[in-house]
Amino acid sequence: MTWQNIRISRFGGPEVLELSAQTAIPEPGPGEVRIKVLAAGTGFTDSFIRRGRYPDFKGPLPFTPGYELVGVVEKTGVGVSALRVGEVVADLCVVGGYAQYAIRPAAFLVPVPAGLDPAEAVCIPLAYLTAFQMLTRVCHLPRGATVLVIGASGSVGTAFLDLARHLGLKAIGTCSARNMSAVEGFGAKAVDYRSGDFAAAVRRLTKEGTGGGGVDAAFDAIGGGHFSRAFACLAPGGRLVGYGSQTMAVGGEGLVSAALGLLRLKLWDVFSALFGGRHAAWYSITDRRRTHPDEFKADMATLFGMLLGGGIHPVVIDRLPLSAAPDVHRRIDAGGLGGKIVLIPWARQT
Repeated sequence: MTWQNIRISRFGGPEVLELSAQTAIPEPGPGEVRIKVLAAGTGFTDSFIRRGRYPDFKGPLPFTPGYELVGVVEKTGVGVSALRVGEVVADLCVVGGYAQYAIRPAAFLVPVPAGLDPAEAVCIPLAYLTAFQMLTRVCHLPRGATVLVIGASGSVGTAFLDLARHLGLKAIGTCSARNMSAVEGFGAKAVDYRSGDFAAAVRRLTKEGTGGGGVDAAFDAIGGGHFSRAFACLAPGGRLVGYGSQTMAVGGEGLVSAALGLLRLKLWDVFSALFGGRHAAWYSITDRRRTHPDEFKADMATLFGMLLGGGIHPVVIDRLPLSAAPDVHRRIDAGGLGGKIVLIPWARQT
């Protein structure tokens, strides 16, 4: 039987994503399962990896990209007892999702409740879990708090806005002018980051709520020097959480600038008393999964429960076959999608 996956044999632009045919069905080893992939999430992190600029993955080449997947357990390896053949599971795989079959370690796989749409469920492992853990684990925000989401029209950004609405938080999102209506559709206030000083705009929007203006928490994936702009938006006692380095990903800043951004976060946190009690932190979903595996599974289960109960509503803007991967990455690189594009590996290729 022939099956397909996307292969990257050299780092570069969207053109390096190649549809490949395989003839041998992969077999799971000890502690592994074979998954028939029903949905593969796409996002900026995949683009980061494709460029060869992602710190946590540099190969080897060739490889199959795809940070998250939802699929059916088709076969289990020796020593796997917690999962059953036919069970639907989700995985934060970092690479390997853009394929009809994937071999994955069983340890981190999380069951997906029956009745969920795989394309919506695949929004949970990266985008929603990232946002949820920063809102509830890193910041411990109470209802009524005000948060700032930098890049609010992306897949993680819309997850933040959706969860903020569900958790009773007030949200402000930065985006381009063309995406302001999408951000406002979540009940958030939108700020055009290209129009003047967005930090001043944020402080004006929050002046009545906090007295001096500013937000209780800000979440920034741009990184580098941009962390200073996000930190300036905080109210006294607020917290900035950095969770990415998009400028480094696209070549806008180098490794040194990204490292200085991380150093700023540490210094602001250590010397918070000098900054009105404002704090800063760094968040990495893969690091937190490694250090808090039970927490990872519990939060995934909580989010699937929210999705099943209609508490959250992931925005899936397109469902496309594997062959569309290069065009999907071009759209991701252009930015401002307003949601997530999902690859459906068993859909008819075009």
